[in-house]
Amino acid sequence: MSRILYRLDGCPYCEKVADRLDELGVDYDGVWVGALHSERDEVKRVSGQRAVPVLVDEDRGVTMAESDRILEFIERSYA
Repeated sequence: MSRILYRLDGCPYCEKVADRLDELGVDYDGVWVGALHSERDEVKRVSGQRAVPVLVDEDRGVTMAESDRILEFIERSYA
């Protein structure tokens, strides 16, 4: 899989991104992260910060955070 979405259960920003990917039929792997920022070492490793959502799109060489930016990228790339 070339796309990974790091997300937190119950996070409305993460859900907006996941819902849009699903609506467009974009395949991705969802990686659930811990509620505590200190439990998000993998997110920190790939993105340089611990907040979610984070989308990694290897096909396009993109790693980004912040739901609004991710949604804009999804619209430009997959809609």
